[in-house]
Amino acid sequence: MTRVLEGLKPERVFYYFEEISKIPRCSFKEEKISNFLKKFGESHKLETYQDGALNIIIKKPGTKGYENSPTVVLQGHMDMVCEKEDEVNHDFSKDPIKLKVEGDFVKAQGTTLGGDNGIAVAMALAILESEDIPHPPLEVLITSNEESGMDGAKALDPKLINGRILINIDSEEEGVILAGCAGGERNKVRLPISWEVLDLKNKAIYSITVSGLLGGHSGMEIDKGRGNANKIMARALSFIKDECDSLCLAHIEGGSKANAIPRNGNAIIIFEKENEDRILKAIKAVNELIQMELRNTDPDFKLIVERVETKIDKVLSEDTFNRLISMLTLIPTGVESMSREIEGLVESSCNLAIVRIEENEIIVESSIRSSKEVLKSNISKQIKTVADIIRAEWESYGSYPAWEYKEDSKIREIFEKVYKDLYGTDIKVTAIHAGLECGIFAEKIPDMDMISFGPNMYGVHTPDEKLSISSTERVYDLLLNVLKEIK
Repeated sequence: MTRVLEGLKPERVFYYFEEISKIPRCSFKEEKISNFLKKFGESHKLETYQDGALNIIIKKPGTKGYENSPTVVLQGHMDMVCEKEDEVNHDFSKDPIKLKVEGDFVKAQGTTLGGDNGIAVAMALAILESEDIPHPPLEVLITSNEESGMDGAKALDPKLINGRILINIDSEEEGVILAGCAGGERNKVRLPISWEVLDLKNKAIYSITVSGLLGGHSGMEIDKGRGNANKIMARALSFIKDECDSLCLAHIEGGSKANAIPRNGNAIIIFEKENEDRILKAIKAVNELIQMELRNTDPDFKLIVERVETKIDKVLSEDTFNRLISMLTLIPTGVESMSREIEGLVESSCNLAIVRIEENEIIVESSIRSSKEVLKSNISKQIKTVADIIRAEWESYGSYPAWEYKEDSKIREIFEKVYKDLYGTDIKVTAIHAGLECGIFAEKIPDMDMISFGPNMYGVHTPDEKLSISSTERVYDLLLNVLKEIK
């Protein structure tokens, strides 16, 4: 069978990237990929551990001349964000990711690629199988469920890790090494629904769909000013409701992943047929208004309005509808503060990520990020206050710590030296407004010396995700030279 990525360099890295792309690995469903990695380690006669959280640790001795060098931990995560275009027929539980090559990029056909963080896994496997790459003793740590709470890192027994140098391969910009990251947590609000039976006589039923938004990673792209489907839907419904007090809401949903800016949303509204012209004019007006606002960030945005013939037997009560709009309007979304220490770095933010109906309640989930614990806590309190005002239940979960920048770092110095030797220029050292497992490792193993780096990737957590082939080759070469330097 012809391999899609055959001939791409580095060959063994892309070989393994294609291999793991055949294996289902959505967050919370990593058993098959974890077992694949376990079998890989054992088949290569390497010391291999699989813990109860499905984390994998594979240990390899140093090569000749490096037997007594300090142990290095190569780290990435096995799960991926599973998103697809609405019209694409793809079952992430069994279907392989369909890869394609376009110019300098590896992409997927209508789904997320899984470059985040499959490329780390592929690089690690290529090094583990090699017999001619010089390196110090290695511990390859591949964690589970990074994308939806970092559960694997949280469950890791630090006693299984001997190395005190950790190279995290979960960044997405070549020429940059990260030495700090934001912490985060998830908030969930549950709004009880009071349903009302509605007589559909002389009523019109319409579907409103938010489409054409770019979305993106809720940490990496939160400062791009991109539209949030849930906020836009709340705004549209509020605008329309001002035009027609008798407007009813039968359904609402938006977003699917807590760590992705929601791209799509849908609502079903019902109103008197005599108000049809007035309602459609209001939708057209709010559509044009938001299109104007988002013309530079989301030029393809539009509200799609369609009359539907569907059986509706109940709608949200007026009180529930009002409380829902209040909640979606008041929950903060976007950048909350910028760092005073690192120019251009987002310090704290919130992403109103998911809205869905479950039986008799509306679930609203938000993702909070901050490099400072006090600011993270403050945003969480804002959301709790909103929940209290509208008489809804609130909970916080999935908290993870920030990774604070350290002045002294041997591995950072090595990366800076090797990069300068290779390319004649300085590598950029910064922090990131996204969660990395390094924050958890720093808490579990305080004396761990860490950096994070990776190749150029774009559109992660969206079906537009793409991985640069040439950047992957250069970054892999940088990694090999760094390992060679550690004696």
